[in-house]
Amino acid sequence: MALPMERLAAIAAHYDELEAEMAKPELVQDQERYVAVLKEYHELQPLVVNMRRIKEIEVEVEEAKIMLTETEDQEFREMARAEVNSLEAEAEALTTELVELLAPKDPNDEKNVIIEIRGGAGGDEAALFAAELYGMYIAYAEKQGWAHEIVELNETEIGGFKEVVFMIKGRGAYSHYKFESGVHRVQRVPATEAGGRIHTSTVTVAVLPEAEDVDIEINPSDLQINAYRASGAGGQHVNKTSSAIRILHVPSGLVVTSQDQRSQHQNRDQAMRVLRAKLYQMEQEKKDAAIASERKSQVGTGDRSERIRTYNFPQGRVTDHRINLTLYSLENVLAGEIDQLVTALQAAAREAQMEGGEEA
Repeated sequence: MALPMERLAAIAAHYDELEAEMAKPELVQDQERYVAVLKEYHELQPLVVNMRRIKEIEVEVEEAKIMLTETEDQEFREMARAEVNSLEAEAEALTTELVELLAPKDPNDEKNVIIEIRGGAGGDEAALFAAELYGMYIAYAEKQGWAHEIVELNETEIGGFKEVVFMIKGRGAYSHYKFESGVHRVQRVPATEAGGRIHTSTVTVAVLPEAEDVDIEINPSDLQINAYRASGAGGQHVNKTSSAIRILHVPSGLVVTSQDQRSQHQNRDQAMRVLRAKLYQMEQEKKDAAIASERKSQVGTGDRSERIRTYNFPQGRVTDHRINLTLYSLENVLAGEIDQLVTALQAAAREAQMEGGEEA
């Protein structure tokens, strides 16, 4: 993994400058500057310590390799080889950690997440797969120990989801789900297909970080709020009273609804969370559009028209088209075992940021 050596050298030089400044007694007299220097020094310290250890390892590896060429003692040679292998493994781990430390931090990563799943092309088959994707995301959340709750659910008569909006609450939830935005394609033989032909259906997924009041301000006079009676295919999600809530944000034209909670008050709170998240996302997209280079770090995130992944049932295959990763473990993936996909997408995003030369 290539490291940006010029950037690292500049960081190390600045770290030394900060260290020299901290040694000056007069710095303590300027409390504001002292706090700023101390904060920056501690932020850079893991990077510099890591980088210096990698350089030490490079020297140690060269010394061990020289010893290999200078001795005929088989036992000594085996010890030297083992040392080289151990040092190279340590350097690889430190390099991976260094890349993570260099990557710009997404301020939304630690937030809760709101996910919208909608059946696309394919009718009932798309709706059925939307329900399966929902199950996949919930299973993954449960493995992480995160809570979840439904905001809006529109079911079909055969158990599919025309659409489902839900929230996952847990520290770092957004960082794990943010690369799921886009079009998910499923290829399989529907149960109703007598001829055994493979059908292709699509499901769209949108992932939004939950926005707090401090992130986005909403003027109450910009809202039109209406209560209505929930509707659906039946079952526990259908409310018999007019407790469902629909909110129109007049300036943007955004409409959000919530009907899965027991009271108007709870549904209103849920709908406001979704509205706040959507308005926040709109603001973020405006900023992203103004900085074209940021798109290099997105690995397809946020583009709901992009086909990001294919789930092929006959082959038991899942392929993420953005990073050319194919897993032949479809059943496990749909059971919530998506760690490999999440980790690979996060790593690809970090590498894209490094190549783009972005600063944190």
